[in-house]
Amino acid sequence: MRRLRAAAAIAALALVGLLGWANAPPPSLSAGATADLVVVSKSKHRLTLLRAGHPIAVYPVSVGRGTSGPKQREGDRRTPEGEYAIDFHKRDSSFYRALHVSYPNPADAARARRLGVPAGGSIMIHGLPPRLAFTGRLHRWLDWTDGCIALSNAEMQQVFDAVPDGTRIVIRP
Repeated sequence: MRRLRAAAAIAALALVGLLGWANAPPPSLSAGATADLVVVSKSKHRLTLLRAGHPIAVYPVSVGRGTSGPKQREGDRRTPEGEYAIDFHKRDSSFYRALHVSYPNPADAARARRLGVPAGGSIMIHGLPPRLAFTGRLHRWLDWTDGCIALSNAEMQQVFDAVPDGTRIVIRP
């Protein structure tokens, strides 16, 4: 019985430590930092904010749970690939904050027309839903979105504040 209690106590401490790490705040951005380009590498699971060609912040991300390759159609759960813009900020998202990506671009729309399928939309960079917010950085251990790009809520707040509407975003394979 003592061993069982000791094992349970050790497991609880490990979980608390893991959740502490998962929810530690990201490194601070300098006050007033503003990105003029966002670059996402799907294969590296990385979002980089740049200003005048220099990185100002790098964040690990989760992407769409669909197969690899660019988004082909609505509902395929893939994250698009190409050049877009951040066209608006969404404070009242069902996730913690969101930036809307201007998907589909003309090439995406043309591909969907050729395939005879809807291109889809509502691609966002967003934080975590309230029920999963406690997971913090742990969410990145798997790709879980329906084609969006996800960060922890603390990271999303930094991105939300540093990326103005109209900022170009490049999403790479």
